[in-house]
Amino acid sequence: MTYPCPRVAPSRHRLVVPLVLAMLAALAVPLLSATPAEASAPLRTHAAAKGKFIGFAAATGPLANESAYRTIAQTEFNQITAENAMKWDATEPSDNNWNFSGADQIVNFATANNQQVHGHTLVWHNQTSSWVHNLGASAMRTAMQDHINTLVGRYANNPAVVSWDVVNEVFEENGSFRSSFWYNTLGSGFIADAFRYARAADPDARLCINDYNVEGINAKSTAMYDLVRSLRAQNVPVDCVGFQTHLATQYGFPTSFQQNLQRFADLGVQVRITELDVRIQMPRSSAKDATQATYYRNVVDACLAVTACAGITIWGFTDKHSWVPDTFPSEGAALIYDENYQRKPSYTAVHDALAAGSGGDTSPPTAPGTLTSSGVTASSASLSWTAATDNVGVTGYDILRAPGTSGGTFTQVGTATTTSFTDTGLTANTTYRYQVRARDAAGNLSPVSNTVTVTTTGGGGDDTTPPTAPGTLTSSGVTASSASLSWTAATDNVGVTGYDILRAPGTSGGTFTQVGTATTTSFTDTGLTANTTYRYQVRARDAAGNLSPVSNTVTVTTTGGGSGGCSATATVQTQWNGGYVIQPVTVTNTGTAPISGWTVTFTLPSGQTLVGSWNAAVTVSGQTATARNAAYNGSLGPNASTSFGFQVARPGGDSTVAGSFTCTAG
Repeated sequence: MTYPCPRVAPSRHRLVVPLVLAMLAALAVPLLSATPAEASAPLRTHAAAKGKFIGFAAATGPLANESAYRTIAQTEFNQITAENAMKWDATEPSDNNWNFSGADQIVNFATANNQQVHGHTLVWHNQTSSWVHNLGASAMRTAMQDHINTLVGRYANNPAVVSWDVVNEVFEENGSFRSSFWYNTLGSGFIADAFRYARAADPDARLCINDYNVEGINAKSTAMYDLVRSLRAQNVPVDCVGFQTHLATQYGFPTSFQQNLQRFADLGVQVRITELDVRIQMPRSSAKDATQATYYRNVVDACLAVTACAGITIWGFTDKHSWVPDTFPSEGAALIYDENYQRKPSYTAVHDALAAGSGGDTSPPTAPGTLTSSGVTASSASLSWTAATDNVGVTGYDILRAPGTSGGTFTQVGTATTTSFTDTGLTANTTYRYQVRARDAAGNLSPVSNTVTVTTTGGGGDDTTPPTAPGTLTSSGVTASSASLSWTAATDNVGVTGYDILRAPGTSGGTFTQVGTATTTSFTDTGLTANTTYRYQVRARDAAGNLSPVSNTVTVTTTGGGSGGCSATATVQTQWNGGYVIQPVTVTNTGTAPISGWTVTFTLPSGQTLVGSWNAAVTVSGQTATARNAAYNGSLGPNASTSFGFQVARPGGDSTVAGSFTCTAG
């Protein structure tokens, strides 16, 4: 579902809202009682029995200071996402000045309570320290690489930290790339770069792309689907897709939710629900609680129905510590425990969905037999096994992998409906262990198979001869956002299997990083920045993972020029008696050249006052408001967009909203 029914991610907007406390006090209601589930076991036990995780977003304050919070956190959940403690502004507030206290607190808590940790988030347009925003392309790319190497590398050998949100919220609602400072400086190539840096920092972590308003099939989710498919075709290590799932009962449940999860799963990635909450329009009522509970149940059921759905993370668990009221002043009560840590009907819905069987079937399949490996290369291994049996029927198999010859944790890396599977994206000359388990329609899991150990080729073995360097690298067809490359073929004693395309910023300095692969002798690099210089090299690869020397270096400068202009389109997100929120105001570069800044003017009806704003500096003179871009979202390429928002207070009975939006570039 798209606007005007947004599900905006936590900490997206930093409101300056002096009236919020008064509004929340006016919305306060007596607590409603909820009949708790007849819990034969906590949520985590039922989730684990289904082969899923059930997690929460942890806030460091209550984790340290509230015993009720800690008790529920350790009892009910087997997965934790750091709500804010692993974001850039918390971990690296200034260049190379690190603070791991909050992140370590969460990892230590998870370790003590046998919980897995999902790192959130490495590259995002919000909550990235301001020192990054105005860096040049080379320095920004270096800052991103250093940040990922340091943060991911810190926990690479910690078995509790199993996955990361590598990039977060890279799309606008219409499916275009978000005009963040990352995109405007580095082009869309920053996404692939971030994933490759993360894989280098932790070869065994699961790497995810995450976004909101992508739960149903729409323009935004389809753009993400196309991106994931494209990146994986280029061997970019995108392992999973996160669906934030910030829902609101007044907008309806996304009917294509399960179908959408499945279409991503069919790309070969893991899917997961990463930031679930279901807000209601205050005050609470029994009817609203029931609708909310149904939404929670629908989400759990959808995840259970999709084998590749790893689990569900709720964005917090108690209404006492929720981001919703600060962002949506007329809405709240979005979580499964109330402000006093009492279970709500939504807890019962989650519990009962996880605990439910299918037709009373509690008999697990037998273990798959005789797991063997074959066809091991530098980056892949093929597995096969004999079929499991079940009293009703086996519906699929989970493939589990652990690093090394001993120790470490087995984590699910894929699923299969047949008795074979090929695991790709492995590291050369590295040892892995595999197990397989069977699953039936009721979610019962078999014992695991025998363990098979494989070591990928490369860095040794019979073939140690690298290919020759590719010859005569040249460029052609350079535009404002792309460059085409071609070269003459390399040779190898066994055979060349492909080419790696390397790129560095500027005419000198910087680091060459891989931006793509090819099996032919040509490649087109897209998503570049206008009027920007890049250098390219190409190297060849053989089946044993041997790499050739690099080719000659070719330098290209993308084109630019043309006219600049902009437009502004406003959407009312929510309104109530006494005020409203307009979000997004979408600012689009309608010209043919990049713009370095924009100004939007609009009119406030008589008697209305601006309460707060985000992603723009807004001033008011009389009833005319002027919004100017922030430092990080002023630069827009042709057809690129960004957005800002604001909140307005108005007299009771007044239903008018701001209008007459005009945009000026420069």
